Amino acid sequence: MIQDYSPVDPSCVPSRQLASGARMPAIGLGTFGSDSVKGEAIAEAVLDASRLGYRHFDCASVYGNEHLIGPSLKKLVAEGVKREELWVTSKLWNDKHAEKDVIPSFHKSLKDLQLDYLDLYLIHWPFPNFHPPGCDVSSLDPNAKPYIHENFMKTWRQLEKLVDEGLIRHIGTSNMTIPKLKLVLRDARIRPASNEMELHPHFQQPELFNYVKEQGLEPIGYSPLGSPGRPERDRTPEDTSPTEDPAILGIAKVHDVHPAEICLKWAVQRGQTPIPFSVKRRNYLANLRAVTQDPLTDVEMETIRKLDRNCRLIKGQVFCWKKNQAWEDLWDVNGVITPA
Repeated sequence: MIQDYSPVDPSCVPSRQLASGARMPAIGLGTFGSDSVKGEAIAEAVLDASRLGYRHFDCASVYGNEHLIGPSLKKLVAEGVKREELWVTSKLWNDKHAEKDVIPSFHKSLKDLQLDYLDLYLIHWPFPNFHPPGCDVSSLDPNAKPYIHENFMKTWRQLEKLVDEGLIRHIGTSNMTIPKLKLVLRDARIRPASNEMELHPHFQQPELFNYVKEQGLEPIGYSPLGSPGRPERDRTPEDTSPTEDPAILGIAKVHDVHPAEICLKWAVQRGQTPIPFSVKRRNYLANLRAVTQDPLTDVEMETIRKLDRNCRLIKGQVFCWKKNQAWEDLWDVNGVITPA
């Protein structure tokens, strides 16, 4: 069987209009290799995916591969893709929240990615708690702290400076909760343009999702397929997989596609921007095609809405600030910011 690798016209890919008026492609290519995929393979996937129609790439300094992705971005621009057609995101890592560290960390990402500006720059986690790559979930930063709003806003002010300088087009948050976002929205001079958050059929976060939308922020959904490649340390016995859900398997059979494509169709039609990761050409092309054709019916969308299990897969245990602390404390499950 001959595989069809014909590209997707980028103009056919759905997009989101941000509060600024800018348009962001409504699906991106994630670049976190989950400690198992080499950066060189990810950089090659970025280049090839761009040739197949991708224009949105979600990066981060902590992924350790921006210096490899940069040459891919430079090459695709040299091949004729206009810089303004691209949407490139990066993120500030937890050990760089100090005011003196924010701008140098940003400039390293900008240099590594070989760009003159970023479309979106996020504070990766609201906690300044460091952990070494590949550590166990029980790892605890001896200097770990809870969310301290005054400190977070000091970090945010540095991002605002970079917007003022024209080096970042939009700034945003990631892994936030409603109580934290309320404070940021109250105090920010430049409002966040988006919040990146875990979103998939088994973890739909309806309250946070609706709040983000109501505030004019765009929800960007990571782990849209249930993060099947996440590190072993992040797995717990109660985890479930949306791509193995019988209802999604049934819908996939009707559409004659892989269940991953159903998860992505649902995400884009619901109103979030998924950023699935893959270095396999067959998969990332199928992901892109999924959101440009054969939409789900209203009945199918409602079926998937009812599949929510409140199953958070990326729990963030390493960001806890006390020994033997419940990871739920990170997520303000009682509607208030968890105190120290």
